[in-house]
Order: sequence, then structure tokens, then C-alpha cells
Amino acid sequence: QVQLVESGGGLVQPGGSLRLSCAASGTIFNINTMGWYRQAPGKQRELVATITSGGRTNYADSVKGRFTISRDNAKNTVHLDMNSLKPEDTAVYYCNLDFVPRVGVRSRSWGQGTQVTVSS
Repeated sequence: QVQLVESGGGLVQPGGSLRLSCAASGTIFNINTMGWYRQAPGKQRELVATITSGGRTNYADSVKGRFTISRDNAKNTVHLDMNSLKPEDTAVYYCNLDFVPRVGVRSRSWGQGTQVTVSS
């Protein structure tokens, strides 16, 4: 079993910054991709950014140039640095893990979500 603990959400003014963090623990043999998704009220969950074990990143067009994803493989942790935040970034942000709990098995896990609100 894997636990994902997210932190760093909150209320910020437009143009401000926040850093989200997600720490994974439990039965983990190897982690492939770590990522962040978000879901705004009345909308579907969407990809924000992902990062592979080798450091390859992928971003939604709406956040390119403003958000940066990074990971610490030694600590099984992923971060999302969000700058120049806009009201449309308001959503619940979810950490996602694509991992191998044991050899020959692949699984995905979601965090509980952390609220990010961008408002003046």
C-alpha cells in the first residue's frame, strides 16, 4: 500500500506563488512517473505536469513557463512550483504516482488533493 501526502496549497493573490509538495511512502519498488493534476469546480480533472524518473517533464500548455515540476528520487517526493498564478489556476491539485510496488506489477496512486485558490 502507498500513501501520498500533499502539502502547500492555500490562498494566494493573482501574480503570487505557491509550492506544492507530495511525499510518497509505503510499498514502493520503483517510481516511474510522478505528476500533478487539477480539478476545478464543474470541470474534469486535467493534467498539469509530469516528470519521469529520468527527469523528462511535460506540462499543460496553460501552465508552461509559469509552473515547474521537480522530484527528489531519494525521498520519493515531487514538487510543483507555481508562479504568476491566475484565478483560472484555482482548483484542487492532486499528486499522482505511476509506480512498481513489486517486480512485475505496475500501479497508480492518487493523493487526497490540496486546494489552491487564486483570488484578490
